[in-house]
Amino acid sequence: MACRVRPGEVLAVLGPNGAGKSSLLTALTGSARPERGRVSLDGRTWLDTERRIDVPTHRRGVGLLAQRAVLFPHLTALDNVAFGLRAAGVRRRHARRAALEWLRCTETGELSDRKPAELSGGQAQRVALARALAAEPELLLLDEPLSALDVATAPTMRGLLHRVLGGQRRPCVLVTHDVLDAVVLADRVVVLDRGGVVEQGRTRGVLARPRTAFTARIAGLNLISGSAAGDSVKTPRGGVFHGGIVEPTSRGEPAAAVFPPTAVAVHREVPEGSPRNAIPVRLVGMEPRGDAIRLRGETDPREPETALAADVTPAAVAELGLRVGDEVFFAVKATEVAIHPVSDG
Repeated sequence: MACRVRPGEVLAVLGPNGAGKSSLLTALTGSARPERGRVSLDGRTWLDTERRIDVPTHRRGVGLLAQRAVLFPHLTALDNVAFGLRAAGVRRRHARRAALEWLRCTETGELSDRKPAELSGGQAQRVALARALAAEPELLLLDEPLSALDVATAPTMRGLLHRVLGGQRRPCVLVTHDVLDAVVLADRVVVLDRGGVVEQGRTRGVLARPRTAFTARIAGLNLISGSAAGDSVKTPRGGVFHGGIVEPTSRGEPAAAVFPPTAVAVHREVPEGSPRNAIPVRLVGMEPRGDAIRLRGETDPREPETALAADVTPAAVAELGLRVGDEVFFAVKATEVAIHPVSDG
């Protein structure tokens, strides 16, 4: 397994159970030592089994945000965030001032006097993020940070992470099972399987053209990348794709329209009526997916990462007489499309 993460970059790590994601995290934190391996940051070696170097966890400068917020139950949110600074020798007044700034940054400033038992799951996770960042780690690790949150809270936390991570210069490794986390937060993605790297690259490129069965299975989302324009995404070639805003985006900010293949209808001619989004594509692939047929449509042969997928019934394929090489339209209702702010990956 070999991978790199650059300063200010968010690297998403995906993979099935047992692929090696947890082993990677424990090697980075120093909580477990692999049989063979090397970990370094900015030219400083943390682990080198051949040279018998193994820097202990507390000297690595790693910040970790786990699946569930791990906070001291007897301390307030403010004191939880200030704890790492105090442990590093920062004076109490300065530590509390810095902690309050991080609470405000994570939109929890008004919760500073509350103890963990008085916080919701989403609030506690934001406080835990503030604590991880307040210690100014050299490397930030996010271990399934949204998996324990409910469907109403997760999008808010995802948007917060996008805003906070976008302003950081420290490298970040995100372990997740949710492809949407990778789409919104990551610049690059690494896919692990059986302890090794099977795919890696820019997020949209890997997800648009998966080379392994696992990546193809988790990638099951369509992405239209561009810049935010109200309730739509404007593509680099001037196209406009309409949808519903999940998280507020500033005009011109990098954004993506996200929708499942099941939301796509296929037409021989430009559809009339309700669909606001109709994309001309050339069919480049057809494959069975259970009771459906997965169609792969290419919008621009020079940009393979823009390929889209549609799931239709075998009857629809027969009725339309679809063949690889046909030029058709993929139509999607705006109500089926979610507009997300995204990283530049």
